[in-house]
Amino acid sequence: MAEYNQLPNQAQQLATRNHTAEIAALKPQLLTGLKSLDLTLNDQQVELILGYVGLLHKWGAVYNLTAIRLPHEILVHHVFDCLAIVKPVLAQIEPTAQVLDVGSGAGLPAVMLALACPAMTVVAVDAVAKKTAFIQQVALQLALSNLSAQHQRVERLVSAHYDLIVSRAFSSLNDFVAGTRLALKPGGRWLAMKGKVPEEEIRDLPKNVHIQTIQSLHIPSLDAERCLIWMTSVSDQ
Repeated sequence: MAEYNQLPNQAQQLATRNHTAEIAALKPQLLTGLKSLDLTLNDQQVELILGYVGLLHKWGAVYNLTAIRLPHEILVHHVFDCLAIVKPVLAQIEPTAQVLDVGSGAGLPAVMLALACPAMTVVAVDAVAKKTAFIQQVALQLALSNLSAQHQRVERLVSAHYDLIVSRAFSSLNDFVAGTRLALKPGGRWLAMKGKVPEEEIRDLPKNVHIQTIQSLHIPSLDAERCLIWMTSVSDQ
């Protein structure tokens, strides 16, 4: 009977070992992806990224955080997709900036920005409690003191506190800037992560929003169009 009672624990230990090995096996692909992005991270940051993939794999299976569940797909579709914005952000924004990620979901791109840019303060906002709970757990387990999460609707953010407000396929450009305008510092910028350039959304922007630049992105191992749309308030020009 004692041996029978140990079986669940043994199975759990085996599953944990298999999971750990599966995540660790992604390291060569991660290093190749970082090289393709011309992004230099230290060994600790690389391990933290793998730790995030492992956490999203585990939590995602239970809490339905993302439709992408397999670790290697998480690496490409989520991690690489978000790491691709790090160099463009650092080229435009101070490394000590206050950054807001709206509609953050499972912490994307908030976690990658906080991880790759430790001097930044990154706040992730989402209206779904289980998603912000996951981000808080990530911040705790990966010791990302510059990352936090808030469970609330974007429209309730009214203090002009952030140098950069970013969204990843969160909403239309018009809804994005309208819902976050009061949270943007004077002189701050919006950054929308999109697939194809959304020409119709750009035409629908109000006249007091200026498109600063549109950047095309290449995502390692992903054959898909990606772009960044940088915007400012005309009143801040």
